[in-house]
Amino acid sequence: MSDLVITDPKNPLGTPSSSRSITETVNGSHKFVIQGYSLAKGMGIGKHIASENFTVGGYQWAIYFYPDGKNPEDNSTYVSVFIALASEGTDVRALFELTLIDQSGKGKDKVHSHFDRSLESGPYTLKYRGSMWGYKRFFRRAMLESSDYLKDDCLKINCTVGVVVSAIDCSRLHSIQVPESDIGAHFGMLLDNMEGSDITFNVAGEKFPAHKLVLAARSPAFRSEFFDKMVEDEQEVSVMNMEPKVFKAMLHFVYRDALPEDELVTSGSSSSISETLTAKLLAAADKYDLGRLRRVCESRLCQDISVNSVSRALALADRYHATELKGVCLRFAAENLAAVMRSDGFEYLKENFPSLQSELLKTVAGCEEDCSSGGGKSLSVWAQLSDGGDTNGRRVRQRT
Repeated sequence: MSDLVITDPKNPLGTPSSSRSITETVNGSHKFVIQGYSLAKGMGIGKHIASENFTVGGYQWAIYFYPDGKNPEDNSTYVSVFIALASEGTDVRALFELTLIDQSGKGKDKVHSHFDRSLESGPYTLKYRGSMWGYKRFFRRAMLESSDYLKDDCLKINCTVGVVVSAIDCSRLHSIQVPESDIGAHFGMLLDNMEGSDITFNVAGEKFPAHKLVLAARSPAFRSEFFDKMVEDEQEVSVMNMEPKVFKAMLHFVYRDALPEDELVTSGSSSSISETLTAKLLAAADKYDLGRLRRVCESRLCQDISVNSVSRALALADRYHATELKGVCLRFAAENLAAVMRSDGFEYLKENFPSLQSELLKTVAGCEEDCSSGGGKSLSVWAQLSDGGDTNGRRVRQRT
């Protein structure tokens, strides 16, 4: 493999181009079974039994087996095996492997191979049709006839040929850029012009046309409502306990797989986080089982967690099954327990979600164990409670 840098002679100072040549082998195998070995003996030195032709790398090949040997000087002491180029070709370069199969099942095959080893002069070159590579003294005949390679008067030979080919790497020479996915834009246009809509949602008096199939494909809740409950003919659905702007943003996500960025605002204050569009979309995601929307909302809310907001964020996460956000809130509250307990949000948590207090205590206990070797995390809960640190609602950075 090599990199070749070429400069345009018409523009020698221009940006150089590049190409890459890749040399590799195209491999193929053939199994040759020689039945009636004893009958083939005596056919004469230099005479062979040929396999059927097989194709590798665009060329045809054949295995030649010489039961009395190929070399007259050996006087039939050895059997010979060769691989021959059986089609027209000039200077065909290849690697070869010949394997005489051990038929006892012990796996002690006799292997002659070019593969996986260094060759001083490179691959073998066959000059023309009929050129061969192999062994005149492949196996001593007397030893072969008393070995596990011969069974029921049968020999089995596997042959592998690897034809050497070189080519320019097309992926670099002719790269084709693939545009970013635009399926969201196409479905968004469907939402905008509402062609073919077959359902209308009434949200506090505001109407939103939509497509049942799109909604059902995105939401198990919609799929169940439209098809499992056999209400396919329903033309209008009233949506309770949701603001029109929230439903509109949810539809935007269903069709475009993205949120309307200009409408999303989060807040770190304890009283307003539950009133943000992100928090309300989290509730919508939970209602309609939109898993990806839930995770997007969790991620956005997580970015705005502070001492004052974490309690209400924890309540939201628990109520709407946002497990990732809940875990982050519990860990943040545990690591900043003194400041969190002095916040207004914690009073809200105690009054409305007492069960979360026990979960927080369990997290604190786990944090104490984990923090014992964590340097800056070694303060005990009681030390935090007596800490006169930040209680004015400023954001406390999580220790890392």
